[in-house]
Amino acid sequence: MLFESLKRKYALSDSGVKHTKKAIFWTVVVNLVVMGGMGILYFMMKEYMDTYISGGKSVHFLPYVLMVIVFFVISFTTHFQQYRSTYSLVYGDVKEVRLTLAERLRKLPLGYFGKRDVADLTETLLSDVNRLEHVWSHCLGYLYGSYISTAIVAVMVFLFDWRMAIACLWGVPVAFLLLFGSRSIAKKLSEDAKHGAIQVSEGMQEIIENVREIRASNREEDFLQSIDAKIDNAERLQLRNELLSGIFINGASVIMRLGVATTILVGVQLIAAGEIDFIVFFMFMLLITRVYAPFDQALCLIAEMLMSQVSANRLVEIQEMQTAEGITEFDTNHYSIHFDDVYFSYDYDDVLKGVSFTAKEGEVTALVGPSGSGKSTCARLAARLWDIDKGSITVGNVDINTVDPEVLLKDYSVVFQDVVLFDDTVMENIRLGRRGATDEEVLAAAKAANCDEFVLKMPEGYATEIGENGAKLSGGERQRISIARALLKNAPIVLLDEATASLDVENETKVQSALSRLLKGKTVLVIAHRMRTVEAADHIVVLDRGEVVEEGSPAELLQKDGMFKHMSDLQMESEAWAI
Repeated sequence: MLFESLKRKYALSDSGVKHTKKAIFWTVVVNLVVMGGMGILYFMMKEYMDTYISGGKSVHFLPYVLMVIVFFVISFTTHFQQYRSTYSLVYGDVKEVRLTLAERLRKLPLGYFGKRDVADLTETLLSDVNRLEHVWSHCLGYLYGSYISTAIVAVMVFLFDWRMAIACLWGVPVAFLLLFGSRSIAKKLSEDAKHGAIQVSEGMQEIIENVREIRASNREEDFLQSIDAKIDNAERLQLRNELLSGIFINGASVIMRLGVATTILVGVQLIAAGEIDFIVFFMFMLLITRVYAPFDQALCLIAEMLMSQVSANRLVEIQEMQTAEGITEFDTNHYSIHFDDVYFSYDYDDVLKGVSFTAKEGEVTALVGPSGSGKSTCARLAARLWDIDKGSITVGNVDINTVDPEVLLKDYSVVFQDVVLFDDTVMENIRLGRRGATDEEVLAAAKAANCDEFVLKMPEGYATEIGENGAKLSGGERQRISIARALLKNAPIVLLDEATASLDVENETKVQSALSRLLKGKTVLVIAHRMRTVEAADHIVVLDRGEVVEEGSPAELLQKDGMFKHMSDLQMESEAWAI
């Protein structure tokens, strides 16, 4: 029960719990062994005092020398085991925690990432795990081991002399009651400090990502002042957190150290009354030097553990988040996509309300409509990047909500408006579409997507590094690489969300020609604002405010006096506009 509580409280893995048990055990053994060393010194002094008082000749030091040698051998062995279980094994667990966390994030629905800022997630993966790493390796085993070993020693010294035991140990529980009584304050301070740190990370990320817009609008000074204010606030919150935590820690340490004074006072009184002898007093003075030693560090550890609760809660939140799962086989009789009375909302904002349509296999189905009508949402739901609230989406005879998203996406090629590229060569960015594709296959897909035109002008051609997220490329060039990646995958279902939005008219025509030729026989779902982009589509679904308001072939919709014709007429007017 204790370890299950620790597992949740400090976000431990199963192996972390096992290693924490070992760390606690060996910490108890080490503390008791060190106490045993104090015992050797006590018995040696007792024999020396007895010999001196009785007028004996000498003390037999050889047995004590042998005991000291044995003590050092045992002490080295137990300290080595404690170090191994407390640090070495736990550091191995940290790798497992990070991999498990990454695996968990990989399986979470895309909607989760829409609710969490990237800087916030980065803070969890790096800062929170680092803080907990120190708690796992330096705090848990050491602190709980000190609890147990001190309890064992307390029982023994109470049996020896309860008066001196109380005088020696009363400060320990009082000090810890003070610390645990301040937990709510420490938690609130830690949450505020963490929030301040996240605001700094978010502010820095915002400036870096939007540096061109900031410079173009001449707002550098405003944004620098904003980040300065966030840094000052984070520093103030952290100082307040550490200052008040330090007050509680030092207060507890002072209370605990008062046990030294009470041990001396009580011991002197008992010696004066003849109720104990000097050697007993000497033993307790040795005892307090050792009993307090683990707790000197433990007091700081408790403060750190209380502050780590915020980080642990953030990890547990991710670990307990519902993942998108399903069957690991996707066996369908055809690849038509059917929406049946689909409802979907972001939080409480309804986006789709009873959407029904079919994108048939072998046809190009276009989703059109004004901004915010739900076109891109439909594309994402079709690939199960999010899960619907009500209704069903089937591919062939299979409900996609029953299929594991990773298995499902093997049969999808997706090109979204926001292209994501990696800091690698053009060749490897395209090869991401299909692992193991040959260079010839990559080049064929690139040529079909009209990439040759700009790639062959680069210094190293397809071996050219393109920078973080394709920083060295234009928007149209980045989009063509993304299209080439989708063509290389050659999946039976293709989703194109504004795939030609950043292309000029000439290149758009070339890419559309390539798409028409290479996507033949596939289920193609296209989202576009330009009417000329979808004029060759087999079927058009018009969405408005999350509902299907029209559908049919382009020719049929142009004959109606509906939204599609209205949008088409407006675009023809805009194309005639000139400065």
